Amino acid sequence: MPAFTFEKISPPARRTPAATAPKKPRGLISQMIDRFAERRARRALQGKRAVRRDEKPAE
Repeated sequence: MPAFTFEKISPPARRTPAATAPKKPRGLISQMIDRFAERRARRALQGKRAVRRDEKPAE
């Protein structure tokens, strides 16, 4: 017979926020960075497409 036993301790209950707060609008700097990133991504895609169209099969 064991001299002692281990008790299973249940994890604490998850707390949920009482009321979900509305999200704050994004800051001006974040919006500007998003715009620059989107334009850069578009240019990168256009550059790849242009290269693919200009390539001709080797003869």
